This record gives sequence, structure tokens and C-alpha cells, in this order.
Amino acid sequence: MNQKKTTIELLAPAKNLECGTAAINSGADAVYVGAPKFSARSAAGNSLADIEKLISYAHKYWAKVYVALNTILFDNELESAGKIIRSVYDSGADGLIIQDMGLLEIGLPPIPLIASTQTHNYEIEKIQFLERVGFQRVILARELSLRQIEEIRSKTEIELEFFVHGALCVCYSGQCYLSEATQGRSANRGECAQPCRLPYTLTDADGSVIADNKYLLSLKDLNLSREIPALLKAGITAFKIEGRLKDVEYVKNITAFYRNRLDVALTTGMQRASSGTTTTEFVPDPVKTFNRGFTNYFVHKRSKDNLSRSPKSIGVLIGKVLHVEKDCFQMESAELLSNGDGICFFDEYDRLHGTNINTVERGRIYPASIEGITVGMEIYRNHDHQFIKTLNHANTKRKITASIEFSETEDGYSLKATDEDGIEAEYIQRCKKIKAEKPDQAEAAVKKQISKSGESIFEISEIRVYWKEPAFLPIAVLNEMRRELIKRLESKRINMYPRRMHAIVLNEIPFPQKNLDYRANVVNKKAKEFYKRHGVESVEPGFEIREQKDGTLMTMKHCLRFQFGLCEGRGKAPEPLFLRDIKNRYRLEFDCARCEMRVVLESTKNGKKTISPSDF
Repeated sequence: MNQKKTTIELLAPAKNLECGTAAINSGADAVYVGAPKFSARSAAGNSLADIEKLISYAHKYWAKVYVALNTILFDNELESAGKIIRSVYDSGADGLIIQDMGLLEIGLPPIPLIASTQTHNYEIEKIQFLERVGFQRVILARELSLRQIEEIRSKTEIELEFFVHGALCVCYSGQCYLSEATQGRSANRGECAQPCRLPYTLTDADGSVIADNKYLLSLKDLNLSREIPALLKAGITAFKIEGRLKDVEYVKNITAFYRNRLDVALTTGMQRASSGTTTTEFVPDPVKTFNRGFTNYFVHKRSKDNLSRSPKSIGVLIGKVLHVEKDCFQMESAELLSNGDGICFFDEYDRLHGTNINTVERGRIYPASIEGITVGMEIYRNHDHQFIKTLNHANTKRKITASIEFSETEDGYSLKATDEDGIEAEYIQRCKKIKAEKPDQAEAAVKKQISKSGESIFEISEIRVYWKEPAFLPIAVLNEMRRELIKRLESKRINMYPRRMHAIVLNEIPFPQKNLDYRANVVNKKAKEFYKRHGVESVEPGFEIREQKDGTLMTMKHCLRFQFGLCEGRGKAPEPLFLRDIKNRYRLEFDCARCEMRVVLESTKNGKKTISPSDF
């Protein structure tokens, strides 16, 4: 008896319809796309019409489309959010990514729910609760280690999704209030101003500067491509690429790269979550599209190699400058650079500068600007012109294999196709039977015409011909038979798409905490009702509806005390430690038992007040 295989999904981002289609073509088993409103990337919302087009395209390959509606919502937004959810469900969406628990109280259609990483899915007890109230999947916190993932898997049955590539938030997702406190732009409302990507100065209690004007909260990008086998073993079933604000070149490159890596890592008992095989006319390489350098973050152990030197894309190190002239320079590995490339370098103050290359001639590099380039300086390429050009023109194809059986009927001929998922379609052509004048060429002629699948989603892998005697069929007839068969097979696939549905049944499973502060992100009455029904005794209004914007603004595994060797012994600095930007000073608190750092703003008002806590 065959055991059911574990389905493994590669999940790619889609800023828009173009990116979503490119992701599917490049091998994604699923894509996630922003709803028209209320997405955690407000700049990446999509129209319902485009979402429906993307769903229709993805479902041909039995690939899924998840819609992100993962901001927290005010009371006056719940009705609008409910209408959008109903619309995306009616369009065929395969799942809904949410953060706001108030949505569970408004009567959702039977669409599978996915707990956004914004719900801070770090503790086993929280994940178990989400499973018991009806979520089908949780997107795990990026800070988890392999050991922690293994433990979560051993104590839950819910689907586990994990980020494996892309930009990293330094704070636990859903727990960052720095942007809201300082600029009135809430990360939990999809409007993050990314203050973590700005420079800060670190001082001790005596005012001594430990690090001056550095990117102390800006992390390198995540790259867990080497950890895929270990993550599979730990229990991850959905491998997620970050990047709903990234362009189509990034989506093509990174999706194709992880498709290759994941296919190699799949073992006996595992299978891809969608159909078809992708072929590309380029060799995918993560360093050739946007990146700030790479880290594996906390998947193994704490490291000091997580901070990026710049929040901008650095790319790949090419070599050192050997000689500088008035309008050009020479360097190691100059042959790796081409006309149109973008290069960057760090000056003596560790500030990043960049320019474009106009010409490379006989080992000399002529940049648009020679300013700042000195002998001994390391040069990085952050825009590979030829690679991007290849990506733009590359013919990426995804094909589903199908076999065809050509046979004789009583009054004509039949074509029957069976694709790789066992879907069958048939087309019967009634016509006069004409004995072939060249019997030895008749079967070859049939196979030649029937095998031309053209721009369809199918690749014909085998054609079997059965007839009493070889016959002549006009090319036009064979072409019509093939076209109609392929049309029917594609339609059959769409009609037989195995869409999953799941209705939420309200229950009173106890929430693991009795008292919730503002970090529970409750800003509407329905969310408050949800937690009360699950046994929570007190619920504090969310940060966005507080008048006073002070308190803990960020909680993170990244630790500056550890980063600068100040944990213990002679290197320890007088505490508390402080971070400063051009406007504010933030106190740092350290919870060594949990290996966490907190960023605390002591007092500020940003003048933005949406709802009075007294109305909550």
C-alpha cells in the first residue's frame, strides 16, 4: 500500500500580476499577493480583477494563490475587509493571510486561514492555540532555530511556513512600533517607514560612544538555501521567499534558484505541491539581484555576522583597485565587469557610494564618476547589466507532461490525453478513412503533428498510435484534433483543481495568557471580543490608538551588547546603553534569560490619534 507523500511548497512573492505570473513560470508552487487594501505592504495592493487573473493562471498548474490581508483593522474597516475577503474567496483564492483576530468574529467564508508572521508565531503555546481555533497554517517567526522548529513540529500538526530568503526585520514581526512612534506610520498597518534602516549612535551610561553613526539595526538579507535539507527534516512544508515590493527580475531569479535547490533536496516520501517542470534560459544566482549581503540569522546559533554595512544593495565583491587615473581605474578581476554595470564601494568613513560603468576597455574601467575611488579600495558590483538583460529576455517555460493515445473509432479517430496528474480528456473526429499511400510514413506523420503543443501549458511526452491499418489524415485535421484536445485537457484541469476549503467554528479554547498589553495589537472591538471569549481577562488598547507613544518599541533577538562584546568581563560598558538618532534617544534593555534586546522610548507624542482608548 502506498503511503501518502508529504507535500512541499515553494512560495514566492507577487507585487502584481506580472510578478505573480513570472513566479509561477519560474517554478513557484504558490504565490502570495496583497489584497486591494489592508495588506502589510500597503504599496503592493492589487485589484480584484488582477487577483482573479493570477488565480486563473496559477490553477492551471495546480499552484495556489494566497491573499494577504494582514494589517490590524479599526472598527470602521471591518465591514470593508469582510467584503474584500468574500470577493477573493469567490475569485478562487486558496488562503487568506491575516493578523487581526477580529476577522474571526465577522463570519468569514470557508477559506483556509494562515496566521501571518505579524501574529508573532514564536512560542509553542501560541501556535497550538492558533491551530485549535481553526488556522490551517502559521508563518513562523524568522528568529526560530532548527531545534525550536523541530519542537514545534513535534507538538503540533498545523502546516508550518518559514521564510528562507529576503529582507529581515530586526524586530519580532508584529512587535515593532518604532515607525508609528516616531513618524506616525504603523508597521502593523502596512505603512512602515523602515527606521531600522537608518544610522544610529550607540553610547553607554557615561555618554562614551561605542559606535558612531552606524547601521546598528539594519540586517543583512536572509539566505537559507543551504539549510533546505535541514529545514525539511525539521518539519517545514512551505518555503517562503520575501519580496512583495521587489521587481520581476528579482522574482524570476530567486524563485528559479530555490526551485532548483528544493527539487534536489526532496526525499522519498515528499512531493512538489504543484504540477509542471520549469526550464530557464539563465542560471539563477541570488547575488546578482538585490541583496544587502546574506545571513542564516538564528537558524543555528547566535552570530555577530548579521548586520549589513548599508541598507542598500551591495551585491558581490569583484576585487581591489590597483591603479587610478583621471577618468578610469584598473583592478583585480576587471574582466568580470561589463558596460552598464553598477558598482559601489565604501569610503574611509564606511559610507557607501556608487556609480555606473560606461566602458571597459583593455583592462581599464571608465565609470560615470571617478570621484572617491582610490587604490586598495574594494569594488562591489550591485547591478549586473548582462544578467538583468538576460533575465528580461529569457524564455522561461513551465510545462505539464502529457501522453496522447491516437486510436481508430467506428466512424473516425480519437485522441485521448492523460497528464502527469492523471487528468484525462478526449476528442473524437468523425471523418472518412483514407488508406495511406505510404504506410511506413503514416504513423510518423500523425506523431509529428500531434506532438506540436506550441505555446500551451503541456509538453507531449509520448504518443501511441493504434489503428487497423495506416491511414492518411490531412494536416489541418490533425492540427484541429490536437488543438481541441489540449483545450479540453486544460479546461478539465481547471475544473478538477483540488481547492481546499475550511470553515471556522467558533470555540472557547483558552488563550495562553490572561492579560494582554498593547503588543497584542488589538485596535477593534471584535478582536477584543475574540480574546475575551478565549478567556483573556484584560486587553490593553493597541499601540496605534494610545495617546502616549512611549514604552518598548522593539523586541528582538539581535543584541548590541553581544555584537560589541559587552556581555561580561572587562569589555562590559556602564549601563544602560542608549541608541540615538537625529531626534530621539532610546534606552536598551536586555533580557539575558530569553536572549532578547528591547528598544525603549521614554516619552513622546506624535500627535496622531485615531481612536480614544476610552472608546475601545
